Amino acid sequence: MKKSIKTLLLAAVAAAALSGCSSKAAPEKPADNNSTTQASSGTEAGNAADGASYTIGVGQFAEHGSLDNCREGFIQGLAEEGIEEGKNLTVMYENAQADGGTASQIVNNFLSKKVDLICGIATPMAQAAYSGAKKASVPVIFTAVTDPVAAALANEDGTPVGEITGTSDKLPVEKQLEMIRKILPDAKTIGILYSTSEVNSETAIKEYKAAAASYGFEIVEGPVSATADIPLATDSILEKVDCLNNLTDNTVVSSLPLILDKAGKKNIPVFGSEVEQVKIGCLASIGLDYVDLGKQTGKMAAKVLKGEAKASEINFEVIKEAAFYGNSKVAENLGITLPSELTGSAAEIFTEIAH
Repeated sequence: MKKSIKTLLLAAVAAAALSGCSSKAAPEKPADNNSTTQASSGTEAGNAADGASYTIGVGQFAEHGSLDNCREGFIQGLAEEGIEEGKNLTVMYENAQADGGTASQIVNNFLSKKVDLICGIATPMAQAAYSGAKKASVPVIFTAVTDPVAAALANEDGTPVGEITGTSDKLPVEKQLEMIRKILPDAKTIGILYSTSEVNSETAIKEYKAAAASYGFEIVEGPVSATADIPLATDSILEKVDCLNNLTDNTVVSSLPLILDKAGKKNIPVFGSEVEQVKIGCLASIGLDYVDLGKQTGKMAAKVLKGEAKASEINFEVIKEAAFYGNSKVAENLGITLPSELTGSAAEIFTEIAH
């Protein structure tokens, strides 16, 4: 009986020893904080097969079609590089609803959760992200930033100011003016509503004013300081112009349905700056594909997450492809014929107004 008990005890000790060796030998999946250390230190973080996982914060400044498309494209771009939600990627997403204070709070929340990287969608969000993240040495990737240099997110030569890089949605201003002239041969004045708190809009306004005379136009400005100013500003500017031209101004775009309604009642065309604006009622646009812009940004973010390059080693990029988008239903409502030289090479012609 004593011999039997001794045998059992020895067997138990042996099993425990084997169990301890086994738990040490089994590789543990690194926590998000570990992958942060790997990526930000420049070492090879690996891919899904190596067990690396990532947590990123995606902050979007406002809710509208082009920025939504950027976010969608960003996630697709990461997936194409092997970083995919549900497998090795956790995405925290928040929207600032066009409020600068909220944007800063979102960044602080991301940092408290120790994200590996922050994606800032639109200029104010990117500025808030970099302002907060540089103290914590968290890399920032931006997208839909019209002028990264004016926004103090890049140097004059395109090099990063720190651990931040991304993509610009710089507007094809001269092509847009040329398009408006072809559609409205007799127009003289173009109204532009814009937020005085958005650096991207200030930059675009200057460029439009500098180029307008070459196409026989005068630019009439409609500055606003908040969303609440837009109804009165719209009423005022519609009394002075032959058409409106929309920028990628986040505050104004958030109120675009109201602007389109007011302009439609006065039979005044509104030109968009990208495809989503044309879908919901702008007459036409020489615009960018924001899904493609987001994909390009996602691929840049993947390099940083994998440790292939630091954000500070990647110059910001500008998407150069712009195409014509038109809305034949809007044209019909306004009694306007879209020229065949534009429609013949269009990326897309919409035949209804999306709601």
